[in-house]
Amino acid sequence: MGRLLAIDYGRKRCGIAVTDSLRIVATALATVPSAGLVDFIKDYISREPVDAIVVGLPTTMSGDPSESMRYITPALGRLRKALPEGFPIVMWDERFTSTLAHRAMIDAGVRKKGRQDKEAIDRMAAVIILNSYLDSPQSKK
Repeated sequence: MGRLLAIDYGRKRCGIAVTDSLRIVATALATVPSAGLVDFIKDYISREPVDAIVVGLPTTMSGDPSESMRYITPALGRLRKALPEGFPIVMWDERFTSTLAHRAMIDAGVRKKGRQDKEAIDRMAAVIILNSYLDSPQSKK
């Protein structure tokens, strides 16, 4: 069984998380500049078996796609072109992940200076997206 990889996409940088090979635990992997996302994913997939990519879907409180989809859609198009045809990319609700990531850092006792590290928050948000997906029935298919 291959790993699952999650992306918290941002205009400047992307948080990346990955599961273990048994898909039990999601851990932060990296934060990469958005411009280098495709190369990073291609490189990682060439070294590790990955069965699917879960991408955070930014939505409004009413469930409609948010403004940032205009940046994510072209990025996903580039990613799809770079991956083998039919490689599964799943969009997953990411509402509140940055807030939850910040809260998790507070709960873990991370000092204020550490909580201001935007890259750490992006990685943590990707972990939260991936854990949310792992907890869903859809991930068992």
